[in-house]
Amino acid sequence: MNDNKKILIVEDEKDIRNLLIFNLQKHHYEVDSIHDGEKALPLIRKNKYDLILLDIMLPGVNGFDLTRIIKNDNLISQIPIIMLTAKGEDEDIVKGLTIGADDYITKPFSIKVLIARIENVFKIRTKQEIKTNKIKYDRLEIDLKARDVYVDNVKIELTFTEFEILKLLSSHEKCVYSREEIINYIKGTDYIVTDRTIDFQIVGLRKKLGPLGKYIKTVRGVGYRFIDEDN
Repeated sequence: MNDNKKILIVEDEKDIRNLLIFNLQKHHYEVDSIHDGEKALPLIRKNKYDLILLDIMLPGVNGFDLTRIIKNDNLISQIPIIMLTAKGEDEDIVKGLTIGADDYITKPFSIKVLIARIENVFKIRTKQEIKTNKIKYDRLEIDLKARDVYVDNVKIELTFTEFEILKLLSSHEKCVYSREEIINYIKGTDYIVTDRTIDFQIVGLRKKLGPLGKYIKTVRGVGYRFIDEDN
C-alpha cells in the first residue's frame, strides 16, 4: 500500500523515463515526469510530491545543484530524493548523500530493487514523522497528526488555514516566511492572494492563541516567523 503517494521523475532519457513511469504506475504510485532540472523546480514548489527520482546529468540544472536548492528551501526541503544515475563513482555517491539525497542508485538498475528502495525511504520517513508529530513550546502544544492545538492544556479551535500557518511557522522556528511563501505552502502557487489575506489570518491566529500569540513575530517588510521568547 502506498496511499496514492505522488512521485516526480526528473530524467532526460526518454526510454528510462517511460520505463519508470510504467513501473511506478503499475505499483499504484501517482507519477509526474520532466526532462529538465531547471523546469523541475517550479513543479516541485507547486506540487507536494512525496518523493523525487532524480538523475544527475540533466539539462538546465544538474541533479546535484537541484538537490542543494531543494534542501535549502524550507517549503520543499522535507521531500525525500533518490538519485538515479549512471555516475557510480564513490565520490559521486558520497557527494549525493552528503548534500541531502536519501538514497543513490546507479544505472543500470533493477526495477524490483528500485521499488524496494522507494518503499524503504517511505518507511523511514513514516517512522520519523511518528516521532516528530508533536511540537511543544512551553504552554503551547501542536499535534500535527491529529491537527489539534492546546494552550495550557485547553484545546484551541483553528481553521484549516490558521492551523497550516501555525504548523509551517512553528516547524521552522526563527525562519522568516514571506506572505507569498505562506500561501504557496497552503494552497499552491496558482492561488490568488493579497498581503491583507495573510495578515487577516495571522491576526485571527494570534487572537486565538491569546498571550502565546506573541510567538508569531512580524518581520517588517518581509513576512512572519515563529520564535519562543521563553527559550
